[in-house]
Amino acid sequence: MQAFMLAVWRTIDLHENGVLLKAPVTEVFSISFTLPLSPADLIPHANMSLFHFLTLSLLLLFLILILVLLVPLPSEDSMMDNSTDHQNRSTFLYFAYGSNLLKERLQLKNPSATIYCVAKLKDYKLVFGNHKGLASQRWHGGVATIEHCPGDDVWGVVWRMNMSDLESLDRQENVKMGTYSPVEMNVSTSNQDLSCRMYIMNSCIYAPPSLQYLQVIVMGAEQNGLPKDYQDKLRSIETNKYEGPLPVMEELEKALKKSKERTEVIQSDD
Repeated sequence: MQAFMLAVWRTIDLHENGVLLKAPVTEVFSISFTLPLSPADLIPHANMSLFHFLTLSLLLLFLILILVLLVPLPSEDSMMDNSTDHQNRSTFLYFAYGSNLLKERLQLKNPSATIYCVAKLKDYKLVFGNHKGLASQRWHGGVATIEHCPGDDVWGVVWRMNMSDLESLDRQENVKMGTYSPVEMNVSTSNQDLSCRMYIMNSCIYAPPSLQYLQVIVMGAEQNGLPKDYQDKLRSIETNKYEGPLPVMEELEKALKKSKERTEVIQSDD
């Protein structure tokens, strides 16, 4: 009886604080069978019989087949994703579809956010409302959420963020108060699917957004090059016509001004 051990390395999905992580594991397979060989006979030599040679060849082919089936070669996209998105397990991907489309808005409280790509969430639609009908004091109107809708798409921006900003992001979405719940879902790009954190409103009562809130969303869509037809769709959304002052807009306008000044300095240096 001959026994051979085959060790296979792969990764498995784990969830930590609602964030998808990949953990390495090693699986060991034991293959036992009877051969008229001793281990020394596995080394080719001049006196090896044709039977022994064919048996050794079949054994090697069998082991190669197992390796091909159990350890498929990773694609270029998956290798890139593993090497970037999970560096030191210290970052996560966040899919934004509302006001956080705009970089300056998201970075007000989450400075680590950097753009990863533009993507779409299939079979969902963008809607506006308030948690249990309680109007948003921050935006003075309905705010964005998503609902399952077969055949529809929600376009957005995938941001890479440090785990250190996770608590701040949850706080912005009022997770502890039950306004939004974090979920992990796949979004699609032209050549890959990405598992991202995103937020869905609980107990949503439909309500139109304020003019300023919709303006921020449209600015973010323009800034990141979302499809033109989707931008036109955003512009066509009816608002509640509120145009009064909003503290968050004052803060955002200052951030936009600083961002513009930095861009002008960089362009002048070039």
